[in-house]
Amino acid sequence: MSPSRGAANSTLGRIDFVLAHARRTGTLHSVLALLEWDQQTLMPSGGGVHRAAQIEMLAGQVHEMKTNHAYRESLDALSTENLAEIASHEERANIAVLGRECQRLSRIPVSLVEQIARCSSESQQVWIEARKSRDYSLLLPSLRQMFRLKKSQADALGYESSPYDALLDEYEPQMTTAELEPVFGKLATELSKLVQKVCGAANAPGDEILRRKYPVERQKKFAAWAAEEIGFDFSRGRIDTTHHPFCTEVGPGDCRIATRYDEAFFPTAFFGTLHEAGHGLYEQGLRSDCYGLPSGTFCSLGIHESQSRLWENLVGRRSSFWRYCFPKAVEFFPEILSGSDHDEFVRSVNRVQPSLIRVEADEVTYNLHILVRFRLEKSIMEGSLEVADLPDAWNDQYESLLGIRPLHDGDGVLQDIHWPAGLVGYFPTYSLGNIYAAQLVEAAQPETGNLDELNSSGDFRPLREWMNRHVHHHGQVLRPSELLKSATGQSVSSGALLGHLTNKCNEVYCL
Repeated sequence: MSPSRGAANSTLGRIDFVLAHARRTGTLHSVLALLEWDQQTLMPSGGGVHRAAQIEMLAGQVHEMKTNHAYRESLDALSTENLAEIASHEERANIAVLGRECQRLSRIPVSLVEQIARCSSESQQVWIEARKSRDYSLLLPSLRQMFRLKKSQADALGYESSPYDALLDEYEPQMTTAELEPVFGKLATELSKLVQKVCGAANAPGDEILRRKYPVERQKKFAAWAAEEIGFDFSRGRIDTTHHPFCTEVGPGDCRIATRYDEAFFPTAFFGTLHEAGHGLYEQGLRSDCYGLPSGTFCSLGIHESQSRLWENLVGRRSSFWRYCFPKAVEFFPEILSGSDHDEFVRSVNRVQPSLIRVEADEVTYNLHILVRFRLEKSIMEGSLEVADLPDAWNDQYESLLGIRPLHDGDGVLQDIHWPAGLVGYFPTYSLGNIYAAQLVEAAQPETGNLDELNSSGDFRPLREWMNRHVHHHGQVLRPSELLKSATGQSVSSGALLGHLTNKCNEVYCL
């Protein structure tokens, strides 16, 4: 039976109210994103105290808008109605996702949201100094407070098995520790075997060509050229310098990426920029007409990471990519690369070598870095590890998984900004991103054509447009597992990634 005219009008009014409120919330959140971007790039250190107060206040206001009483009541009412006859599929999907988000966030007191936001802002500033001085004791009080707050957040949200699941769900909806552990366990086992195999190979590439002096200003120009080549739109984005690379969307038409530079190691900035540009392509590929709504919001952090790791590694480290880009690199660095061999360079950027720094790790060992962090933050959340004991636990895990031990905390527990920033539960999305990326590229090639032929000619459009159709366009309307199934026909599996890495190592190491 069709709804009465009055009921339909009432329902349509609620739909309009909910969607308009979500858009206004998105606009306010974009102001918060701008403040956070500025804090990491341009803000003078003296502005830190006031910036923490600004971020605390705005984070509280965003949370209040997302859990507003009238907004929540409207979502609750809509959840009980049959909307099929009066709302589009997209509107129904938006309402369903917004309803789930509102229910989840309503469990968290606004005072806790504000405390976490302030602690995050203050702790990130302390982290910069602690990392410079390699002194974990400087960060310890802030990190203790942050993990205490995150435990309170997990308790407020609720969980069935592990408090870690409550935080993981924020970044990868519906994913649990119980689902992650067997996937990561298989990945760790197979990758450890592959590392042992290549590290014992007689024909191992060196990396001397990457450790020459690459002037920073020319690195900036070359990295920006490469980002633009793969499709990053500088009329709707920009690159800046920061202590820890990141990407943030300030709003439609305004995507900010930031990277760091090392004059003595070429991959730091170049692959960091490709990585962040991959994030940027996702943000620029979202529907601007749906800003603030789930249909205009990225699906999950794991799907987001699939886009960054895809362009950084599955494209950016391929021999075919450098057949196109190496001549340009020689133009930017003639005194460094003239007379150098393209094949030597490609083998160098694909060298497998256990190392201490995650963001500079090769494709094969990278996921072992993630496993260390996953194990440690999960142990803290579950109470089996104290925050004060993190440095020793970190070093022990590195020695166990990678066979190396940091000499100081700057190359150890202090290297990432995530825990000071309150991003507990974020790290697993990097490995999920690697897994998703391999599955997506494998699924794309029947439609896009041979990836190596496209790369060699500098034609990155077919792969980018495939990702736009099958990943970006869906926004958050599909859950990660649904999006992956829709795009690839498969559930999450490490098989494609392990196959890609094995083939790469066989080629680079002539196995």
